[in-house]
Amino acid sequence: MLQIENAVYKISDYKVFSIEKLEVYRGGNLACIGRNGSGKSMLVKALSGELTLLSGRVNNQFKSTCYISFEQLQKLIDDEWRRNNTDMLSEGENDIGLTTEQIIQENNFNQAFCQQLANQFGIGHLLTRRFKYLSTGETRKTLICRVLMQQPDLLILDEPFDGLDVASRENLAEVLDDLAKQDITVILVLNRFNEIPYFIKNIGILADCQLLKIDTKDTILNDVTVKQLVNLENIPNTPLPEADEPPIQLTDELDRIILNNGYVHYDDKPIINRLTWQVKAKQNWQIVGPNGAGKSTLLSLITGDHPQGYCNDLILFGRKRGSGETIWDIKRHIGYVSSSLHLDYRVNASVKTVLLSGYFDSIGVYQATSDKQTKLADEWLKLLGLQAQADKTFQSLSWGQQRLVLIARALVKHPTLLILDEPLQGLDHLNRELVKRWIDRLISEGHTQLLFVSHHAEDAPKCITHRLTFVRGFDESYQYQFEQLNK
Repeated sequence: MLQIENAVYKISDYKVFSIEKLEVYRGGNLACIGRNGSGKSMLVKALSGELTLLSGRVNNQFKSTCYISFEQLQKLIDDEWRRNNTDMLSEGENDIGLTTEQIIQENNFNQAFCQQLANQFGIGHLLTRRFKYLSTGETRKTLICRVLMQQPDLLILDEPFDGLDVASRENLAEVLDDLAKQDITVILVLNRFNEIPYFIKNIGILADCQLLKIDTKDTILNDVTVKQLVNLENIPNTPLPEADEPPIQLTDELDRIILNNGYVHYDDKPIINRLTWQVKAKQNWQIVGPNGAGKSTLLSLITGDHPQGYCNDLILFGRKRGSGETIWDIKRHIGYVSSSLHLDYRVNASVKTVLLSGYFDSIGVYQATSDKQTKLADEWLKLLGLQAQADKTFQSLSWGQQRLVLIARALVKHPTLLILDEPLQGLDHLNRELVKRWIDRLISEGHTQLLFVSHHAEDAPKCITHRLTFVRGFDESYQYQFEQLNK
């Protein structure tokens, strides 16, 4: 159904993506694996016909090819942000945004099929919810439903499991298996070997913007080169660059966070429901729970980004929220990474500028940087292996490389509180382990404490000492469990 031979695709005036040979038969489901910057997103665009073919032969007999990517999700959220820009609203017009069902049916209206797909992905109860209020995992499921409305016979998914909790990942793997049985050919582009679903029989390997080889799953996983990719013994233990100024040190007697009966609601539905929580000195918390439980909402209360934060009894670093502090007073103590921050970083800044913005807690840099800050940014770029990309635009990097830069941006000032909301999303195996080592080193050698959200248990750094778990009750509301981990 799809044959590609000696194909060279244009990425830019100086960069190409190549496929020596690829054959995809109907039902010949495939997973392609690669590190950050290997060309995974370029493969998706090549297979979907979005890249210009410079040479070679392509014969595609599939009737309808659809793909899903991080970039598509970013565009949907960007569109909602523009739609809800109050400067664009007419007098008397409400700022409401599109509902989940409107997003799903925007290009193909079929209410019954929309409901069927939403139920299949466990978001049937969210169809009337505004899209902008959904969690990362819920927006991902919405995007998948939106594409399936087109009833494709070739479905390409770029990192579909990132941002999904364990149950949702298992559910998605089962749904993709069902789709494959319904004569839909599935191609997955992944960075985690352990996310290859059971029904995938063939694997391709990507590196240096080339699809290097394709073979059976057993053959690929036993290949020496592939084993080297997942061997972490040679990850360098390079020390982290220092902070630009001495980090703020707090006494051990001062609780870092005190939240009493925390409450957040949307349309009278509680998202955070009477949560009382304390984070003491030297505690590093992992926060877990299903998509939509309110984990990211809790973090936004702490960072000062949630408007309902000022309605809550919240004490941060010994200072009560709403006692006259500015948003900059809050953020100067905090380093932060999340999917929403990644999606919000729209400015056309250079990679180095994005790193430097971590010193000012801004999106972009709007003031002079010191010589020391510039020197330290160069050291971080060397640590990231992105020295050559320093002056290139942030948006020109692959999604995984962008996430690495944003993680470094959160670490540059060695913050009092490091808040990481699904930070490893979009990173390959090697870079996930590298980032975890950075986090553990920062925590062990300095005065930083950690709040860490991830749906992957194996993603938690070694420094985690406590766990807060969101547990769904019988009435669909959430209860909270606290656990001290044995170290």
